[in-house]
Parts: sequence; C-alpha cells; structure tokens
Amino acid sequence: MAESGWTPPKRSWLGKFGDAFRGLFHAVSTEWSFAAHLPAAAAAVALAAWLGIDRMEWCLVVLSIGGVVAAEVFNTSVESLARALDSGPDQRVKDALDTASAAVLVAVGAAILVGILIFGPRLLALAT
Repeated sequence: MAESGWTPPKRSWLGKFGDAFRGLFHAVSTEWSFAAHLPAAAAAVALAAWLGIDRMEWCLVVLSIGGVVAAEVFNTSVESLARALDSGPDQRVKDALDTASAAVLVAVGAAILVGILIFGPRLLALAT
C-alpha cells in the first residue's frame, strides 16, 4: 500500500472517546435501521426485566444487543466510506456493502435465537 504522507494527529484518550461517541451518534442519527434495532433492544430489556431472567441470561441478552448495534455501526461505517470513495459502479464496493449488511443479518439472527431460547420457554409457560 502506498503511503499518502498523511499522519493522524495525536489525540488524548478523552479525544478518542469523544470521537467514538460522535461516530455512534452519527450512526444512530443517520442510519434508519436503528429505528428498528433500538426499539427491539428496549423491548428485549423490558421483557427480560419483566420475566426476571438470571445473570447469565442477562449477559447473553446484553451481548446480543451489543453485537447487533456494533454490526450496524460497522455497516454504517462501510457505507459512509463507500459513499466517500464513490467513483461509479464497482463490483468490489457492492461486495463490501453486501458483506457488511450480511454481518448485521448474522448478528440479528443470532440475537433472535438467543431471544427464543431465553424468552420462549418462559412465555410458553405463562401462556399455558
């Protein structure tokens, strides 16, 4: 890879965290998928609290939510980079965008399975 001559500025830890929070805010405020993910996460937390799940189950729910949010943030990052570098149709860019979207799909699928395994038996017991 050719060197561009650009060197990132030195930043404090506080500056790095500030940039990270700015990135998270950017992703949440510009990516419409969060309009689905965040209410689903809130519903999962509310249901978990209502059902009184144990500590290990809470860990799985929190990791599932974090995995979906992280995947969506990475996907948003790839989309932003692709828009910045856009020079017309390019199969490699399409592949990168589709692969980033697939990561979100995998994370959401895993979160749904965790939800079914944790909440399913309790909800079935309440229904019977």
